[in-house]
Amino acid sequence: MEFTTIEFGDFVKLANVIWTKGAMSVKNYMVDSGMVKVMNIDQHTGNTREFSEIDTDEYLTYKAEGDQAARGRIQQGYTNTMTSYRVAENIGVTYEMRTQNKYQQVSTSLLSAGAKGYKRIDLDLSHRLSFGTATTYTDRDGRTIAIDTGDDLQLFYSAHTLKGSSTTFRNRLANNPRLSKGALEGMERLIVEETYNQFGEKKTASFDILWTSDDPNTVNTAREYLRSTAEISATNSGVVNVYNGKYKHVILPRIATTAAGAPDSDKRYYWGIACSELSSFYLGQWESPHMISPAASANSEDVQTDDWEFRNRAGYGITIVGASWIKMSSGDGDA
Repeated sequence: MEFTTIEFGDFVKLANVIWTKGAMSVKNYMVDSGMVKVMNIDQHTGNTREFSEIDTDEYLTYKAEGDQAARGRIQQGYTNTMTSYRVAENIGVTYEMRTQNKYQQVSTSLLSAGAKGYKRIDLDLSHRLSFGTATTYTDRDGRTIAIDTGDDLQLFYSAHTLKGSSTTFRNRLANNPRLSKGALEGMERLIVEETYNQFGEKKTASFDILWTSDDPNTVNTAREYLRSTAEISATNSGVVNVYNGKYKHVILPRIATTAAGAPDSDKRYYWGIACSELSSFYLGQWESPHMISPAASANSEDVQTDDWEFRNRAGYGITIVGASWIKMSSGDGDA
């Protein structure tokens, strides 16, 4: 069925189907990575949300006979505020498109529109890591975006602070090596020695995600480490791959991009390890990507151009509270 053969109501129904098809075709790399916690925000509940980290001490305290039990300690960590913002674009379907057998143009426009909202969310989420060595960046719309964590420091840093202790910790690997066996073990040492609760106690958790950019060499290196096996008759038969099944490898194709979304070779070797359990990386969805179709009784046709306007909209907020859940190397060899 083509748009030229149907009335307005059927046109709108078919347009919604095509937009949805475009939306469903998008792979949401960051949301599906396991690092991002998604929250749906109800309408009429304000445009901000505050997020905090709260820790208790790790261990019970000795109790002598007849003594009162010690009271467990609770320490609120740092706080970050998420503020919502909207992204939008109008899709104009011209009179000529509707009446001159230009179905392919209409279909392509609507398919593309359906994907754009989810792609923009993925870009904004990715840029929290792409620009994580700074406290702000300028996005593709020219806005200055604050991306510091709750301790007012950049996400990836060598001396993050704690609320209940003078201890500091680093989550950026020293000398920023490219992914290799030695570098991966160095990253795992950060997990063992540089993961704390707010009291400065060692916090144990399963770091289950190995994330990389989409650089082919980095991706292939990660796959070799995580998947390598040997034939039964091979020289190395019986050798166990200690990394097999240890991490979920997540490829993030929008990490190595500029603020505008163009390829950025300076970030091509970014990689790291993350813990889905400890993550304090939040996406709040006030308005999931959707299309608002014109209505037949609501002046849907522009009297100046005869266009029908389909409105593409999304509203969301992003924040990262703490940094202990993620470790990173920029892979450029800089100290």
